[in-house]
Amino acid sequence: MFVVRPVELSDIDALETLAAVTMPGVHTLPRTREKIAASVERSIASFAAHVDIPSEESYLFVLEQQATRAIVGTAAIFASAGSNGTYFSFRNDVIQQVSRDLNISHSVHALTLCSELTAYSQLSGFYVSNRGSAGLEAALLSRARLLFAVLAPHRFGDRFFVPLAGVTDKNGQSPFWEALGRKFFKMDFLEAERVIGGARNRTLIVELMPHYPVYVPLLPGDAQAAMGQIHGDGELAFSLLTEEGFEADDYIDIFDGGPILQAHKNALRTFAGSMLRRVAPLDAGMSSELPVTYAVAASNERNFRAITVSCPSAEGGDSVFLPQDAQDALMVAPGDNVICVRI
Repeated sequence: MFVVRPVELSDIDALETLAAVTMPGVHTLPRTREKIAASVERSIASFAAHVDIPSEESYLFVLEQQATRAIVGTAAIFASAGSNGTYFSFRNDVIQQVSRDLNISHSVHALTLCSELTAYSQLSGFYVSNRGSAGLEAALLSRARLLFAVLAPHRFGDRFFVPLAGVTDKNGQSPFWEALGRKFFKMDFLEAERVIGGARNRTLIVELMPHYPVYVPLLPGDAQAAMGQIHGDGELAFSLLTEEGFEADDYIDIFDGGPILQAHKNALRTFAGSMLRRVAPLDAGMSSELPVTYAVAASNERNFRAITVSCPSAEGGDSVFLPQDAQDALMVAPGDNVICVRI
């Protein structure tokens, strides 16, 4: 069994090990122990904070294998993107060009620097150590942070977005960055990522990035081909997120041109399909029922835990029948409330 729970200080060593094997870029774990520790401490403070309006809080979750207590994945959610500034992205626009004299009318694809994603809640930091063979635990990890948002809606906005890492070569260089960003930052992609520290709200972005629309046909072919395309390591996350209800088309990342998926919470399966149920013990006589697989989360902000479990359908009543090992993993007892959603 796998459990998703908030990160703890004791997880720092395991996170440092995971960070050593994740791909470069800003969409996974920080790269140094110092930054990992800062991220963990910030998350712990965020879970403990009394929140009326979402602001600078960030929540980091880990995927733990119950049998071994090994940390095998991470996922994060930021309460309000650009909370201490402005979150910048490129918006895909279509500019109409018309000449009445020549009787010519056509559309031109352009990129416009924008801040429209500011104050959206941002999903980030998704990583599973066994992507090639990941099963329900990957879906649980991706969905658990949204279950937390269902449980604590006051901590998050009504809209969510997810930036996914764009295409890079074997040396970690981005064709989109080489064609555009390098012209203004005068540094290579990985160096720029280090300087910017993963943020998309730094003042230097608006100081250096072009303020006028960038006409896509003027970019080299490999840069155009990279726009909106995901890094190979991001395919699992993309599949889970689109199944959840996220959509890509409107925005891309300003550095590597990777897709930015976004959605209103009401369009997401976790929000639309989640059910509040009371825990009841699973009796032996119920095992003959056709089981349904749910992601189930303990209804407790301060001690959030989520698992996947197969059990009798919870659709028709006010209870969900959980086996004892599931109750133990969630740290709940009969009569306690949980949130569950089909997975």
